[in-house]
Amino acid sequence: MIRYVLRFCWVATRGYRLRPWQSPYLRWRIETYSGIPAETVTFQTFWRFVWKERKGLWRFLRWGADLWRIEKQRRREGEPG
Repeated sequence: MIRYVLRFCWVATRGYRLRPWQSPYLRWRIETYSGIPAETVTFQTFWRFVWKERKGLWRFLRWGADLWRIEKQRRREGEPG
């Protein structure tokens, strides 16, 4: 699970790894999920959102990890996607 979390964070913050609150992708995700306008996301807004929504974010990451494992297993077995 931790491997998937790190992988997701690495991919989602490409080009903005030391400042994820400036990532256009994460700003867009925050805007579509919470309604906070993307252009107003700052360091403080980002971490407040992450803390407030930590349970939902953890559920999302677990769901993504499950899908990733299923896809990995299918590829090993040679099944078409």
